[in-house]
Amino acid sequence: MSESIVRAAPAGPPEPAGRAERVLPLRRPGRWIGAAVVLVLVAQAGHGLLTNPFYQWDRFAYWFLRPVVLEGLWITLRVAAYSALLGLAGGVLLALGRISGNPVLRSVSWTYVWLLRSVPLIVVLLFLYNLSALYPTLSVGVPFGPAFFTFDESRLATDMVVAVVGLSAVETAYAAEVVRAGLLSVDQGQHEAAAALGLPRRYQFTRIVFPQALRAIVPSYVNLLIGLVKATSLVFYVSLLDLFGTVQGLGSTYPGDVVPLLLVATVWYVILTSVLSAVQYHVERYYARGALRTPPPTPLQRARAGLGELRSRHRKETAR
Repeated sequence: MSESIVRAAPAGPPEPAGRAERVLPLRRPGRWIGAAVVLVLVAQAGHGLLTNPFYQWDRFAYWFLRPVVLEGLWITLRVAAYSALLGLAGGVLLALGRISGNPVLRSVSWTYVWLLRSVPLIVVLLFLYNLSALYPTLSVGVPFGPAFFTFDESRLATDMVVAVVGLSAVETAYAAEVVRAGLLSVDQGQHEAAAALGLPRRYQFTRIVFPQALRAIVPSYVNLLIGLVKATSLVFYVSLLDLFGTVQGLGSTYPGDVVPLLLVATVWYVILTSVLSAVQYHVERYYARGALRTPPPTPLQRARAGLGELRSRHRKETAR
């Protein structure tokens, strides 16, 4: 005998079919208050930069692209480029010496890194600048024997050579530790797999180990490059008129334009470091292919995704 099941009718009008309840996002008033405070501070800082007559933006525009400033910028770029290339090459050699099984190479490499990281850069530059007092001539020949060729150190060590050698020597010590850390970050199984394939040690390093180590080397080494670009301002003390040296000299000649000239140097250094940061991002994205299934989106791709999300939200709001 079947029993009829009586269901209680819902109170109120029935909900229309297919209508979903709206999910309200969690309110976070602290974030909006913090964002408002930051925007107010940024607006005040920008207003002060634009309206304070002490900055003399008209003089800044006058000096920014002057040929004398661009010549100093070109010297800065040359010194930084030469020092970066020599520093990376020397850093790779020192890193290989640090992890070598030869005790002599390991000891010499460690001593070099320890000494050059302990001495300030300005001391190294000034020491090299006055090196002619210690060694007036340089010779090539048999050790502890006759010399075949002799060079005048004062003619050989120009201001550019002193600046590049000094910056490269210090950069090599720091780059060696960065490269060594990157090489040690490669899994030991990769070394064993490369050896099992019968590859020569040179190919093991250039084709398998070093490309994987670059994923860890690039971020830290680009930080060194940014520091190197800013450290080129010290070559002014060895009579090389780079960007900072040029600005410093112009400030002495035109004392009323000291602040605009410092702003010129600041903006150019910001541009150079920003370019290096952009290059770092794309190099990291390139070498991340072997570690990530999908590479991270570029800023342009993120901007397009954000615009697409705003459009979809707008369409949903208008459809309601």
